[in-house]
Amino acid sequence: MDGRMYEIIVDSLSAHVAVLDDKGVIVKTNRAWQEYAEKNGLVGHADTLGVNYLDICEAATDSGDPEGELVTMGIQKVLAGELLEFVIQYPCHSPSRRQWFNLRVLPYLSQTENWVMMVHEDVTPLFLAQEELQQKEEELRQKSEELEEMNVALKVLLEHRQRGLAELEQQMTVNIHELVLPYTEKLKSSLKTPRNRTLIDIVESNLNDIIAPFLNRLSSLNLLLTPQEVEVAALIRTGKSSQEIADVLGVSVSTISFHRKNLRRKLGLHDRTMNLRTYLLSLK
Repeated sequence: MDGRMYEIIVDSLSAHVAVLDDKGVIVKTNRAWQEYAEKNGLVGHADTLGVNYLDICEAATDSGDPEGELVTMGIQKVLAGELLEFVIQYPCHSPSRRQWFNLRVLPYLSQTENWVMMVHEDVTPLFLAQEELQQKEEELRQKSEELEEMNVALKVLLEHRQRGLAELEQQMTVNIHELVLPYTEKLKSSLKTPRNRTLIDIVESNLNDIIAPFLNRLSSLNLLLTPQEVEVAALIRTGKSSQEIADVLGVSVSTISFHRKNLRRKLGLHDRTMNLRTYLLSLK
């Protein structure tokens, strides 16, 4: 391949190409290198021929640029034949644009000169895409954390709500059993007319419907509970003692103890360390 054809090929590349002699002095550059120099306001000739590239790297190192020392080392090792190729990516930002380049240092294939060829490729789109991807990943991570926090908060809120409903149900059951039903029973026995007794029966029926959810959960266990065992279970669940339950139902304490034993047997609570009320409260 003649020299003219070689120059045409190199000038056709979009990469910025420069050839350095064994002292690091620029001896050849391609069209892309020269156009980049002109576009960025380089002082001097755009081809930069005669400029010592190693001096530029040394100046960059002195100004705190860590890539300057690495590039110097890479060029020297390729010139000495210690490396077949040296590659590094580095930022090259201008006041108006952020840019990154991939620098590849290769031996210059010549039988007479011990030179190296530097190929600078603009990889800015790749870096910008990586930055955008990292930003999207960070946004996704933040949204995931926010959703997780919302789920935790929602779970806590639902637990509070369930506890509140359970407490409300418990208190309603207690109030109906202690403050209402005993008096409706007494009132029923004092009424003479069938109409008034029917009205009281309706009241009792509606009250029992109100406290039915807990009773239905007991029934869902497929247990053969007697009506009085259901009443005793409801009162035990509210925390009432055997004496208090006996007073409410108008029976003896021994009768309540008998019902307690039957409830434990039917519920399968054979371990005496397991609390009957705790188990009844777990029937959500």
